Amino acid sequence: MHKIITYLLILFFISIVAACTQESQNKLGRSIQNWTGTDGVMDIYMGEKLVKRFIKVDKLSTAQSTQGDTARDYRYGYGFLDDNQNLVVDKGEKKVYFEVSGYATPYIFYDNPN
Repeated sequence: MHKIITYLLILFFISIVAACTQESQNKLGRSIQNWTGTDGVMDIYMGEKLVKRFIKVDKLSTAQSTQGDTARDYRYGYGFLDDNQNLVVDKGEKKVYFEVSGYATPYIFYDNPN
């Protein structure tokens, strides 16, 4: 009996996910990822040169306006400022808050390959 209930719950969950729109599925995936965290890297460029790197970033958030539901034009997060850009938190590298413009800052956000 316990196996039947388990199978029915799995089938129910699959049917709910299948019925969701693609955007709803994406939001669900992001919320799960935000909850579990990631080992993100944020590289910021000036031209072709890497000028700043933040590591162990768990997520980037888009700022919301205080009056309404419109998104602001910047993203923010918390991560370690990787001064020597070696993808490792070294002694003296501190966790910091950072913001990047959504329009003017050339950046790449990705999972740490190490």
